[in-house]
Amino acid sequence: MAEAGQALAGKVALVTGGTHSIGEAICRRLHRAGARVLVTGIEDAAGEALARDLNSGGTSADALYRHLDVRSDAEIEAALEDCQAAFGRLDILVNCACSYRDRGPASSREDWLETLNVNVVGPAMLVQKAGALLTKPGGVVVNIGSISGKVGSRERGPYAAGKAALMHFTKLAAAALGPEGVRVVSVSPGWTWSPPMEAMTRGRRDIADAAGGRVNPLGRVGRMEEVANVVAFVASEEAGWVNGCDIAVDGGFTALGPDQGLGPKHWCDAAVLKDEDALP
Repeated sequence: MAEAGQALAGKVALVTGGTHSIGEAICRRLHRAGARVLVTGIEDAAGEALARDLNSGGTSADALYRHLDVRSDAEIEAALEDCQAAFGRLDILVNCACSYRDRGPASSREDWLETLNVNVVGPAMLVQKAGALLTKPGGVVVNIGSISGKVGSRERGPYAAGKAALMHFTKLAAAALGPEGVRVVSVSPGWTWSPPMEAMTRGRRDIADAAGGRVNPLGRVGRMEEVANVVAFVASEEAGWVNGCDIAVDGGFTALGPDQGLGPKHWCDAAVLKDEDALP
């Protein structure tokens, strides 16, 4: 019998981009829920260290690391073969590998092709090639989207377009795989305290939270663990009727319009005050 809180006991998960940031948090959360985890990514030292850490204190190796560049069909096929050899099954596939190669309107053709290859084509090929191994019925695919794929941004290009495409691919895959009992869902984080945001704020979470407080109702940025918690829920049988949709983990960011939910009076008053401040 599974221990309390082990909703994924007996399950096997493969996580791409699992060596750092939100991907690492997802690996840790799925493992804590009882899943055996194949951590994959391109940062080998970090991935091997994570697998060792997850296995520490255990009586068997229920976490393994394998190098996987999702741009390579051969590596995708080899990773799935390793998953089957090590664990004998695959219940949960999390597509978290991501390229942030994005210079907005100045992005080159190479930027576009590289980013879409990692953020859209890679996940699509993984879902296609994992089809034979995924548990049927009961398999789950979780694609990691982003609020960037839902709203316009003057500074975004390939990354945002790729996330939008990935979220639409979620619907296509759900329609195709649903008859076999496989669910496909996307989980879209908003502003989250993670390595990119740490770099923006020089490690100041208080600054990140202050910024987050200006753009969403909950008054802060998210935590990687909060995203991972939702992924673990989506992957569990408790979410057995959740399929073909996107789940926002953004503190309410996408519930607000461009006025941040404050209404025209707030912004008109702010404009008046700014105008008065500018008077001699």
